Amino acid sequence: MLRRSPKNAAASSMFLIKTDKARHELQPGRRTLGQRERALLLMADGRRSVTDFGQLFSSRDEAGKVALHLVRQGYLLDAHTQQRQPPVDAAPGPAEIAPAAADAFDGKRSLATTRMFLFDLCERMFVRRNPILAEQFREKLRESRDRDGMLAVAGAMLDEIAKSAGAERADSIRERIDKLLPAPLVH
Repeated sequence: MLRRSPKNAAASSMFLIKTDKARHELQPGRRTLGQRERALLLMADGRRSVTDFGQLFSSRDEAGKVALHLVRQGYLLDAHTQQRQPPVDAAPGPAEIAPAAADAFDGKRSLATTRMFLFDLCERMFVRRNPILAEQFREKLRESRDRDGMLAVAGAMLDEIAKSAGAERADSIRERIDKLLPAPLVH
């Protein structure tokens, strides 16, 4: 007979609710999590325990691991320990949605930082949906040796993002890229 680890036993008794971050993730055009993770977010209403999510995964233990990961990432909270969270059914207004960590960049602008952001963007936006396209973008990023080459790849990525997630999402990512890029050299 298999015994549950104490960590997963505790997770199985949690009744999860969505955070503002989860509600933001579930809005149309937002897809940073996998399908099963998003399904878990949709089901998290404070009335279901983690054991109820076992049907989404191969086992209850796997459901518990994913649930704990989503709690650690700030997408879910245990309904029994959370007191100040707004009702689950309430949709957050624009002012209630905190900007993503990627939006608050106050480091040094550089091509290296921009390149890393583009590699990360490729992973988040394309790997699950279109692995072949993701690999093509990664290869083009590796081959780009200057600002213009990197911006050409970024432009192609933004075109694909606009097709799949909408022009608004592509524009917000373009703004982030602009914040990361160093100012062009003027001669």
